[in-house]
Amino acid sequence: MSTTSLPASHRAPRLREALIAAAFTADGLLEQLGAPAYAALARSETVPALRATREESPLDTLVRLFLLQRSVPAAAAAAALPLDECVEDGWVVREDDLVRATVDVRPYGGPEAQDWFIVSDLGCAVGGAGGIGSREEGVVLGVGGASTTLAGITVRRPVASALDLGTGSGIQALHAAQHATRVTATDVNPRALDFTRLTLALSGAAPAELLEGSLFEPVGTQTYDLIVSNPPFVISPGARLTYRDGGMGGDDLCSTLVRQAGDRLNEGGYAQFLANWQHVDGEEWQDRVRSWVPAGCDAWIVQRDVQDVTQYAELWLRDSGDHRTDPDEYAQRYESWLDEFEARATRAVGFGWITLRKSASAAAGHPSVVAEEWPHAVEQPLGPAVEAHFARQDYLREHDDAALLAAHFTLSEEVVQEQVGMPGAEDPEHVVLRQNRGMRRATKVDAVGAGFAGVCDGSLPAGRILDAIAQLMAEDPVLLRDRTPQAIRLLVEEGFLDPVGGDGVPLR
Repeated sequence: MSTTSLPASHRAPRLREALIAAAFTADGLLEQLGAPAYAALARSETVPALRATREESPLDTLVRLFLLQRSVPAAAAAAALPLDECVEDGWVVREDDLVRATVDVRPYGGPEAQDWFIVSDLGCAVGGAGGIGSREEGVVLGVGGASTTLAGITVRRPVASALDLGTGSGIQALHAAQHATRVTATDVNPRALDFTRLTLALSGAAPAELLEGSLFEPVGTQTYDLIVSNPPFVISPGARLTYRDGGMGGDDLCSTLVRQAGDRLNEGGYAQFLANWQHVDGEEWQDRVRSWVPAGCDAWIVQRDVQDVTQYAELWLRDSGDHRTDPDEYAQRYESWLDEFEARATRAVGFGWITLRKSASAAAGHPSVVAEEWPHAVEQPLGPAVEAHFARQDYLREHDDAALLAAHFTLSEEVVQEQVGMPGAEDPEHVVLRQNRGMRRATKVDAVGAGFAGVCDGSLPAGRILDAIAQLMAEDPVLLRDRTPQAIRLLVEEGFLDPVGGDGVPLR
């Protein structure tokens, strides 16, 4: 583990003022570097940014110092920073007439255009086709695609308490600090807790309770309204790297995390995780992950990607830089990954999101557990869509078919109708309803479904609409009422139709 001492945070507000004054922000970087160089930075490619920072403006100096990890002239650093304080506090080191950074400080735009800064180890802002290339056990990464994915799917509502389990550089704790009265962040790596303290302080956020330890051990029996975790979910032979390898066999870490979360949630609380799970011979992945869901919780499990075991091993061997080692050593490590998968009868590994919600219905023995595969594009942030998913599950549990026919619905605002067929044909071959936001689902509907959805404006109950359709189509209204509730239920469940409450307002 790295033993490098980290900066002090007590004067971080002064450094924050200097960074913002120099436009060292997400928007400032985009304007200064241009979109191609800015996007290249996210891939850990530095040459375009170097070319764009050839002047010695304060912003150019800060980009080279903190993002590109280049030494800069002391005079230039003094023009951009309170240099003496930064040296004393350990943010930078002065070597003769040059100054170099001790940590990576990366601007990050908050959801409401806040100017935030994520602090991590040098060279460990996540990205690049070859991974971070570090095999140092205690390394702390910056913000990567997984971090932003979890931040985007998290339900953002005011809560009393939030837990960021496995905080890393603190991005989830920073988001939670905007809507939680009390934030607790844990990690097995004490350096990660120090980085979280720096991230919060430099971003102007309230401090969090920082606790060292594994899984839920540091918080004991404390319960929370929100739990989030981007855990070390990589399924690997051994625990070489703290930031990614959980140290348990197979997908046991993710399984344990999910199983134990139920007892740490308050009623109505959410627990949201990223996870990997094994695809094992003779077992459906949905059944495997459903079995993790604790009693008293509803769940929404979404598989976003699947890799066969060779692709998976190669991805994480590149991540740690093993592909750059001696070929024999690389082959030996590759073999150990495949041996591990063979021993566990694992043919592939899935990646996705797991959301739990503590609910009275689930506690009463009627949980809603949805497990689906959705590799298609989505529109972040998905937090509102996640909350709406569980609200719809509540509605459907409370309404039998007769109640559905008596209910009022509106077509969701983002839904459009597409007619598919040959040009010039009198009737379409089929009709597709498509969402332009959230999960961006699409579903094929028949003539009844298209007609029903098209006139749902909340003014008439579903049964009355079906009776009118039956008359137009010369169908038996009784038979139509019998066979249609299941289709209505599916359209509500997937978010194409919004139930309307007694006040006429859609329930979302």
